[in-house]
Amino acid sequence: MDKFRLFPPEASTSAQQIDWIYFALVALTFLICIIVFVPIISFAIKYRRGSKADRSNPRVESVLIESGWTIVPLLIFIGLFGWGAVVYFHVENPPRDALQVIVVGKQWMWRLQHAEGKQEINELHVPVARAVELTMTSQDVIHSFFVPAFRLHQDVVPGKYTREWFRATRTGEYHIFCSQYCGTQHSAMIGRVVVMEPVDYARWLNTGQPMESIALAGERLFRERGCSGCHSVNSKFHAPLLEGTYRKPVPLETGEMVTVDERYVRDSILLPGKEIAKGYQNIMPSFAGTLSEEEIMQLIAYIKSIGNQTPSNESAPNEQR
Repeated sequence: MDKFRLFPPEASTSAQQIDWIYFALVALTFLICIIVFVPIISFAIKYRRGSKADRSNPRVESVLIESGWTIVPLLIFIGLFGWGAVVYFHVENPPRDALQVIVVGKQWMWRLQHAEGKQEINELHVPVARAVELTMTSQDVIHSFFVPAFRLHQDVVPGKYTREWFRATRTGEYHIFCSQYCGTQHSAMIGRVVVMEPVDYARWLNTGQPMESIALAGERLFRERGCSGCHSVNSKFHAPLLEGTYRKPVPLETGEMVTVDERYVRDSILLPGKEIAKGYQNIMPSFAGTLSEEEIMQLIAYIKSIGNQTPSNESAPNEQR
């Protein structure tokens, strides 16, 4: 495990970019302090009470000085804003081939599950030089997933999905903290990221008892909870087919259009009467209180997995819920 230090090691591709922005802001702050406070101190000494300094206040005009102290800082701060925006868009847009991991924060632990089904508590094993995307939510209060060595910091909010990604650049073990006060045992909500060589990671992934993937677990839940009894071709209920709906626009009874994303699927499961798809009645029961956060994310993973499939009944409406 890396030691506690003022500046943790730069162990991800975005760490150095974020550090350079930080150092630039610190340097600029010191420069501005010098420009402001050096004249203040010198004038305070020169024009102190009893000094013989000239106080006639001669009028001096300079277009160059007036425009300079306005335009130069403006250009500097616009440049910093552009630099920060480029880094921000980089760290907020994961590659499409990123490994998928779901993270659920709860008092006072981190539950993690890989797309292949492997589950962990307060540990995250990842391969070096491979992008990893985290989809995170909380089961109770607001937490914050923080890996200093990766400069990775993201709030984990109940009822909402937040994302972050990283690409580790060196093997080793790195701290995980919850940086949002979440209760009496907040300080104990810690863990570690274990960065491994790809061969070692593949070996680790296949150790222990075989586990079904997140999507397969979601498919099993879909059938066990009776969802397939309504969302199927032969159902006697007027419920939509779900194949090919993910990331597609859906018209609502209110006339609005929404996209079938994680937020919409989650609300459809827990708050089915919130957004009714056009052409359907509000007959779906709520599963609030009967499904864990892990199970909801497994169902979403299953709906994602069939997002590119063609509905078996072409004439059926292609709306979600």
